[in-house]
Amino acid sequence: MSVWTRIRLLFSTEVSSALDQAEDPRKVLEYAYNQQRTLLVTLRHGLVDVATAKQQLEQQATKLRERIPHLDDQAIRAVGAGREDLARIALERKQLAIAQMDGLTRQIAEVEADKQRLAGQERSLQVRIEQFRMHRDVVSARYTAAEAEVRLKESFAGVSGELAELGMAVGRAEEKTERLQARARAIDSLVDLGTLPPVGGGDFVEHELLRIEISTVVEGELQRIKAELSEAGSTPTEEARP
Repeated sequence: MSVWTRIRLLFSTEVSSALDQAEDPRKVLEYAYNQQRTLLVTLRHGLVDVATAKQQLEQQATKLRERIPHLDDQAIRAVGAGREDLARIALERKQLAIAQMDGLTRQIAEVEADKQRLAGQERSLQVRIEQFRMHRDVVSARYTAAEAEVRLKESFAGVSGELAELGMAVGRAEEKTERLQARARAIDSLVDLGTLPPVGGGDFVEHELLRIEISTVVEGELQRIKAELSEAGSTPTEEARP
C-alpha cells in the first residue's frame, strides 16, 4: 500500500467518523417522515385536481345530454315547417353532441380510474407514513436511551478512573508510612544494641557508664535524704524519756 493510498484511507476514515458523530439518527428519521408527509400532501392535491377534472367533464356531459332532446325538437319543427336543411343541421349537431358525449364518457371513466388509483395510493401511503411514524418514535426513543446510557457509563468510567487513581495514591501513602515506621523501629533497635550513637553524639559505652554513675549518685542522695528525715523524726521522742 502506497503512502498516498494510506493517507486517502486515513482521511476517509476520519471523515466517516466525523460524519457519524455529527449525524443524529433522530434528525434523519424526522426529515424522512416530513418528506413522506409532503409527498402525501402532494398526492392529495393531485387527487383533488383529478376529482375536479372529473366533475367538470361530468358537467359538460350533462349539458350535452340535455341538449340532445332540444336538437331533436328543432329537427322535428324544421321538418314540420318544410325546412329539411334546418332539420339536417339540427340532426348533425345532435350526432356531434352524441359523439362528444361518448368521448366525455370515456374520459370520465379514465379520470375515475385515475382517481381510484390515486385514492388507493393515498391510503397506502398514509398507512406507510403511520407505520414509519411509530418506527421513528421507537428508534428515536431507543437512540435517546442508548445515548443517555453511554453518557452515564462514560461518567462512571471517569469517576472510576479518579477513584482508582485516588486509591493508588492512598496505597502509596500507606506504604510510605509503613516504611517510615519500620525505619524508626530499626533505628531504635540499632540504638539499643549500641550500633548507632545516642542522640547528641558521643560514645555509647561512655554514655551508659555516665548514666550508671548518675543513677548511683542519685540513689545515694536519695538514701541520705531518707536517713536525715528519719533521724529528724525520732530525736524529740528520745529526749522526752526519763
